[in-house]
Amino acid sequence: MSDRGIVYNASGGGIAAVARAILAGELAVIPTDTVYGLAATATSEGARKLFTAKGRPENRAIPVLLSETEAVSQVVSEWPEAAQALASQFWPGALTIVVPASPGLPDEITAGSGTVGVRVPANAAARAVIAATGGYLAVTSANRSGQPTPTTALAALAALAPAVRVALDGGNLAGGVPSTVVAVEQSRLRVLRLGAISPADLLAALQRLLSAIHITFQVND
Repeated sequence: MSDRGIVYNASGGGIAAVARAILAGELAVIPTDTVYGLAATATSEGARKLFTAKGRPENRAIPVLLSETEAVSQVVSEWPEAAQALASQFWPGALTIVVPASPGLPDEITAGSGTVGVRVPANAAARAVIAATGGYLAVTSANRSGQPTPTTALAALAALAPAVRVALDGGNLAGGVPSTVVAVEQSRLRVLRLGAISPADLLAALQRLLSAIHITFQVND
């Protein structure tokens, strides 16, 4: 315990405590694949708390992390064959797939785009927390907007205090290559951000679907 908040060990009891805090409406720091993430319920209230804690513009969508592939049915309205092929190959792992969002997902999560970026993280502790809270959470990097992401749970709490008081310890996460982000749109696959999964890897995973899929690149500065 710290005067800046509580850091739980990534044990069964710690995972349960962090999950209870999230379900009670609190924000929580959790480990992900490469950095610490700031997690909340994927609700209007949860999203607003994320924006406030980070000082993040509300016109930016928030990714949704899943406990398993089957949880996509809770947050998407369409799950194309290409999306399933990619998920089967790269999940759990560093691929975010953008597809049409469920009508029940609030605009604060989608930024009014009608789409949502979903991913099953490779970090087992993160998946356990997500599973214990219903199978999906809104998760963004655990830092103030525009600032470096802290590499420890305690440092993340310090950076986000007093808005965040609970964290799950995942050790020192020094960062790494971010997830690749792709949008699956009918017969087109757009690469929105290059990352850990290369275009060649995407092509290989979709080899049997290539006759119906067109791949384009849209890399934002």
